[in-house]
Amino acid sequence: MPSPLEATIDIHATPEQVWGVLGDLARMQELSPTTLKMQPLGAPKAGTWTVNLNKVGWKYYPTTAKILAYEPNRQLSFRMNENTTIWSFTLEAIENGTRVVERRDIPTGVAKPVQVLIEKFLGGEQRFEADLVLGMNETLGRLKAAAER
Repeated sequence: MPSPLEATIDIHATPEQVWGVLGDLARMQELSPTTLKMQPLGAPKAGTWTVNLNKVGWKYYPTTAKILAYEPNRQLSFRMNENTTIWSFTLEAIENGTRVVERRDIPTGVAKPVQVLIEKFLGGEQRFEADLVLGMNETLGRLKAAAER
């Protein structure tokens, strides 16, 4: 059974500066090592859908997502429609800037067809999740670099 995943980073920038990067969904491709494009279908807000192009190694695949929360300077979350995973970024003001927590939750579990794809094409669940955590840390590192400029 897939596990919730989490990564955290402290950024020396205000929540407004961090949100200035994170809230611009067109910039997700410069933050995430697996996202080539994230295109909202309308203004970003709760309920807006996005069309995405992702990659893992040499494998490219499209996805769609529904934004669940779009709260400036506080939270961004979206549910991937294909596998029901929920990705979230939570911003918290701290003494020297902003703490950002990125999470991947799977409240309904992963459908059997998706499990088969992960096993067959993405190296199995443990490897896939380890790669996701590496990617989450890379995403947060890139967010930090962009927000601190």
